[in-house]
Formats: sequence, structure tokens, C-alpha cells
Amino acid sequence: MLAVPLAALVANPQTVVLDVKNITRQLCAIAGRKALGKMPGVANAKIDFDKKTATVKFDLDKINTGALVKATSDARYPFTTHK
Repeated sequence: MLAVPLAALVANPQTVVLDVKNITRQLCAIAGRKALGKMPGVANAKIDFDKKTATVKFDLDKINTGALVKATSDARYPFTTHK
């Protein structure tokens, strides 16, 4: 069996950077990343605690940026779109 990276299975790949300025502890960042990772269509979510950003690779055919932000808000760690 061949191991195929999850990102390779994304049909319409997009990347978005979200701000996580309200996160003050590593545990908060982990909870936010887990919330993103549970969303259908998310291939990868990386948190940069020092820069206070989250970089999310996802399938635009399955999910949009608004749903990503909502998922983190629902998990009580609201991320916002990066400006």
C-alpha cells in the first residue's frame, strides 16, 4: 500500500492564513488546530505561536474560510482572517 499525503487528495486546494492573536497559551493553539483538523476538506493546519497565525490548507469545494473561522469560534478559540 502506498502512503499518499492527505494534501494530495485535495481537489481544489487553497491556503489561508488566519490570525490567532487572542491565543495566549500553547494549549489554546492546539485546541484551535484540532478544531480546524476535524473540518471536512482541511488537509493541514499549522499554528505559528510566535507569529500568532494559523496556515490552513483546504479543499475549497468542501469548505470555505468562513466555516474555518466558525469552527475555531465554536471551539472557543476564535481565529480571524489575516489582513
